[in-house]
Amino acid sequence: MRPLTEAETRAVFEKLGKYIGENIQLLVDRPDGTYCFRLHRDRVYYLSEKLLKLAASVPRESLVAPGTCFGKFTKSQKFRLSVTALDFLAPYAKVGHGPPSRPRASPPAPHNSAPLLQYKVWVKPGSEQSFLYGNHVLKSGLGRITESTAQYQGVVVYSMADVPLGFGVAAKSTQECRKVDPLAIVVFHQADVGEYVRNEETLT
Repeated sequence: MRPLTEAETRAVFEKLGKYIGENIQLLVDRPDGTYCFRLHRDRVYYLSEKLLKLAASVPRESLVAPGTCFGKFTKSQKFRLSVTALDFLAPYAKVGHGPPSRPRASPPAPHNSAPLLQYKVWVKPGSEQSFLYGNHVLKSGLGRITESTAQYQGVVVYSMADVPLGFGVAAKSTQECRKVDPLAIVVFHQADVGEYVRNEETLT
């Protein structure tokens, strides 16, 4: 286990920035202590400094998962975000300013002078299973999408009951979603909670 290099840190923060914007700082400086990112066997872990000190006493070959896995680096050094980061992305998935199209209850926003906008997508009940099997979201399965969502914006995917299901990348902007064919892809799948079952042996 070691600290991330400058290039690795940039790759991780650029990926996280697509979903939580400047709120990356809130992941590091938390009310319950300081947290950090560490690399272990090509996987990036998020853990508290207190846990980091404890993990340092464990031999590398015996250390399985020192914290929460946020993702891993591929052989080509591309960072791939993991669904295990969803619980941290969902509350902080806030970038930009302005009101959503139809406000819903959300976690307390960080201290700021203006309301922060959450980029979210809600899928219809009939399309939840498809998404949880790793498929993209089609226009026919789109329940709602946050206003002002741009194409290729990172979005957190929710059920209509506001349960986080995973995350993806908007294939179409909010305006385009209103005009596209029902079979057009509106959200590219990135990760979903179904991976806890499908990839049980390899997910850490």
